[in-house]
Amino acid sequence: MWAYESVFYQIYPLGFCGAPFENDGQLEHRISKVNDWIPHIKKLGANAIYFSPVFESDTHGYNTRDYKKIDVRLGTNEDFIEVCQNLHKENIHVVLDGVFNHVGRGFWAFQDVLEKRWDSPYKDWFHINFDGNSGYNDGLWYEGWEGNYDLVKLNLRNEEVISHILDCVAYWIDTFDIDGLRLDVAYCLDHDFIRRLRSFCDSKKKDFFLVGETLHGDYNQIMNDSMLHSVTNYECYKGLHSSFNSMNMFEINHSLLRQFGPENWTLYKGKHLLSFVDNHDVTRVASILSNEKHIPLIYALCFGMPGIPCVYYGSEWGAKAKKEEGDPALRACFDEPVENDLCDWISRLAAAKKTSPALNYGSFSSIVLTNKQCIFERKTDTERVLVAINADSESFTAHFDAGCGTAVDLITGEKHDFGGGSELPAYSAYFWKMEK
Repeated sequence: MWAYESVFYQIYPLGFCGAPFENDGQLEHRISKVNDWIPHIKKLGANAIYFSPVFESDTHGYNTRDYKKIDVRLGTNEDFIEVCQNLHKENIHVVLDGVFNHVGRGFWAFQDVLEKRWDSPYKDWFHINFDGNSGYNDGLWYEGWEGNYDLVKLNLRNEEVISHILDCVAYWIDTFDIDGLRLDVAYCLDHDFIRRLRSFCDSKKKDFFLVGETLHGDYNQIMNDSMLHSVTNYECYKGLHSSFNSMNMFEINHSLLRQFGPENWTLYKGKHLLSFVDNHDVTRVASILSNEKHIPLIYALCFGMPGIPCVYYGSEWGAKAKKEEGDPALRACFDEPVENDLCDWISRLAAAKKTSPALNYGSFSSIVLTNKQCIFERKTDTERVLVAINADSESFTAHFDAGCGTAVDLITGEKHDFGGGSELPAYSAYFWKMEK
């Protein structure tokens, strides 16, 4: 599948475009800003873009009002059609946020329930008790996502709800020609609904990609042949930055061996989880790492380990923001992209990742592991790559049996000779493609 050989770029459109937090109802063609960033996205090496919510919502995008209408703060459906067409012209796939667990209070069907109560034909679209009350003093109780009454939980066991969602997905495919969906809070979704969605999408478009937001637990519960192709790898997200900050590479290697290692009990061998160092919900990587010289290295580890790497807009040049500063800080508006050495580094990582069978599909095994260094192998029948990281401020000489005499670094194109040990300079990373 195309997604397994891709590098993703995430944009949170409402923040990216500088839209007001509250839906003011004023039409502004802000989403066209994406067109101006396409050269930067291409130069970075991303060939897939994941848009956080773009549809009409009350505030932050995850409280949907209308699944078939681009948010008025972003523009019109015609504006977004043009954006998708321009991305596709540059061979960049488009994945949208599918927020199907809940809707906003402004969602048209919920508004009908508030007005007509028992007489509303949509009362069974939600989990409602007319004898209770909500945090908004509606004179009725309804289930909100994790107790948030601005996020009205949908009844995904209701056939009309399912039909409406599938109809909207069909509309997105037919109108915008999207290539996949990222399912918000996928860990909350009804499993039968996910199966229906997978079957429907498979029938609508070949190689339509479904990735779900998951946090903890066994990802195989929803990532399998009848449900999702991929999920967000939050286990390794934590391990990535924690390993650098604590100077303990054993942590991330433990997670990678548990998930992808050579043993038969490995959890996700052969699967492709979405890898990331930050996103719209967490502190940016440049703000969470205690040593800025580790920023290029954490990206190298993210691109070199099993998975589908995803870069969050702005972080590719080292933008900073902390979770405690609030969502607006994490979802900033930048007037234009910044080009610097980190961008160039990520573009080289992306080029190596996209063209390497071993980095896209290879097995995982640990070769050298210390607190400050790690070397691991990615291997297929046709290619063998060693990913080497030295997070120390001092050089390190690794002694191991490379199985061959020379290699070429996929990042720089430079030759490497394994005779007498492999010296890793301070704060360095390599993708060594082994020569047969």
